[in-house]
Amino acid sequence: MTGTVQLVRTFLRRDRWMMLAWSVGIAILYWSQAVSVKGMYATQAEFDRAAAVMGSNAAFVAMAGPARALDTIGGQVTWQATAFGAVSAGLMSMFLVVRHTRAEEESGRDELLRASAVGRRATTAATLVVTLLANVLAGALVAISLIAFPLAAADSIALGVGLTAVGAVFGGTALLAAQLTSSARAAYGLTGVVLGAAYVLRAIGDVGAPALSWLSPIGWYQAMHAFSGLRWWPVLLLVLAAAASTVVALGVFLRRDHGSGVLADRPGPARAAPGLSTAFGLGWRLQRGALLGWSLGLFLTAASYGSLGNNVADLLGEGAAQEMFARGGDRLVDGFYAVSVVLLALMASAYALTSALRSRSDEEGGRVEVLLATGLSRARWLRAQVALTVLTSCAALLVSGAGLGLGYALAVGDGGAAVRYVVAVLPQVAPVLVLAGVATLLFGIGPRWASLAWLGLLLAVVVLLFGEIFRMPEWLQDLSPFHHLALVPAEELRWTPFLVLAVLATALPAAGVALFVRRDVEVR
Repeated sequence: MTGTVQLVRTFLRRDRWMMLAWSVGIAILYWSQAVSVKGMYATQAEFDRAAAVMGSNAAFVAMAGPARALDTIGGQVTWQATAFGAVSAGLMSMFLVVRHTRAEEESGRDELLRASAVGRRATTAATLVVTLLANVLAGALVAISLIAFPLAAADSIALGVGLTAVGAVFGGTALLAAQLTSSARAAYGLTGVVLGAAYVLRAIGDVGAPALSWLSPIGWYQAMHAFSGLRWWPVLLLVLAAAASTVVALGVFLRRDHGSGVLADRPGPARAAPGLSTAFGLGWRLQRGALLGWSLGLFLTAASYGSLGNNVADLLGEGAAQEMFARGGDRLVDGFYAVSVVLLALMASAYALTSALRSRSDEEGGRVEVLLATGLSRARWLRAQVALTVLTSCAALLVSGAGLGLGYALAVGDGGAAVRYVVAVLPQVAPVLVLAGVATLLFGIGPRWASLAWLGLLLAVVVLLFGEIFRMPEWLQDLSPFHHLALVPAEELRWTPFLVLAVLATALPAAGVALFVRRDVEVR
């Protein structure tokens, strides 16, 4: 264990901003639900009607969790935030654990570190300490924000403690995955599968098979029944699961060879498939899993929106919420689905940015240098990445439109809704690709600048949700590419801004390619 304290300090210094961003973001997720619910309903009668609509909607229950005390602010916070909060804590733990264990081994840095006076268990122990601290910070901020709102202290603390425990469970899972696999990518994938399985088991269990919810750490967290008859004993299940997964992971760690995983890598074929001989084919092979995951998530989210059918007024109540969703037109239902289309496009933009920023990770990881050592030119390589981002982003958007239309069609019996909402999402391709183009442009300037593209997505979200309500300056709202388009289907499509955005979506990546060709490639 020699060197553990020094490594903890190093890891905290390295990850302090990431830990703070994740923790504050998770706390805002919980706190914002309380704020939005409080201002959404003018009377308790409206609140009761909305609660009845939510609790009777199987898609919403599958997405968020069991419907308990939905006619109270605390019940709404628990229902709307706990499932997504648990997933967020799990992702934070996964990134922290794999980053400091398997990724360090894969890069060779851990081997250099072990050449100094550092114990064999020091890196793993420091990783566990930092991950636990990150989850404690997230849980504490959640509890403090809800108590300050104010909500009941005991239930608020329970939500924070449960969040910390469920994050620790997935931290232990990630540590075990890092021992089983021999690459960071495989460790992320295996942990993601477990996280997804936990969410799906909880969803199926909450809809119709309650026993399945007890197979999921997320289900255990929600079984604490915060704000609806608090009980503490389910947190013991989370603590035991976290301890068990960590102990098993440590046992495997002590028995495996450094740099290798328990699960042996499968030998690849002697010859690559014809598609892998091109930059586009290789990029597709690497990104198809991410596209599948994002598309499935977008489809299910969109279907849950559509499953509301025409019961939008009861859900939204009166006041700011109806103002926001009706601003696209006089018909509230069309306005709701028009704004929902933009929300789905913003989610698809997150995928588009991850796809566009894959170029940066390839360069920083030294993989671009290897590819360019062949007969592949810089321009051809980056153009292939841009083409892949364009096609897959369009596919993700179309899938979300199909999910929205299918959910609506099943709710109201309107068979033409699927086609109508697929058409409604098509104009959103332009602003999505503008954000991806900004990422490519920044990458062309230099890989260290590429992450700033996320600020564009953040601005677009803020403008959509708060631009009209807080009367943000028009020039600031105009910086969001989504602000210029009509809210289809509540409004008629305006072709001029769409075409201008389409030109920008073409010019930005072209400029990025030109800049990339003229700069030095970073050598690892």
